[in-house]
Amino acid sequence: MSHIKIQLKEAQVNQLKEVCRSFDNDPGELINVLHKAQGIFGYLPAEVQEVVARELQLPVAKVYGVVTFYSFFTMQPKGLHPISICMGTACYVRGAEKVLDEFRRILNINVGESTADGKFSISCLRCVGACGLAPVVTIGEKVYGRVSPDGVKDILREYEF
Repeated sequence: MSHIKIQLKEAQVNQLKEVCRSFDNDPGELINVLHKAQGIFGYLPAEVQEVVARELQLPVAKVYGVVTFYSFFTMQPKGLHPISICMGTACYVRGAEKVLDEFRRILNINVGESTADGKFSISCLRCVGACGLAPVVTIGEKVYGRVSPDGVKDILREYEF
């Protein structure tokens, strides 16, 4: 897959530069800057990483290394309603994989992808900390417990406007 250059909005780039300045352009504040950057853009494409690297006077490879190391950071845009399926032990044992397969089937996307309309994206996480409710799915801040493959359609119906 070839990388398509993303045109960043000037206002967002200026906001990002301001964030860097608020941390005194200190390379030691890279993780904090990236958290704020992801808040501004929703994700961290190469173009955003390049701005951060330039502002903090770091090699782009160092910024990329941090972005890819920490699972919180994403280089893919998330959907308006980001769906996360817990794959921790309790959820996995209780059928989280079948729930994931059903989300993938209905939305016709894979893990790490967004629907064409930008409404939904799917990711997996390690543990939500609600093991008694396994399998667990989160959509944005909302937690769904004891989700079965049959329940996926009903959950998605809540997000139809």
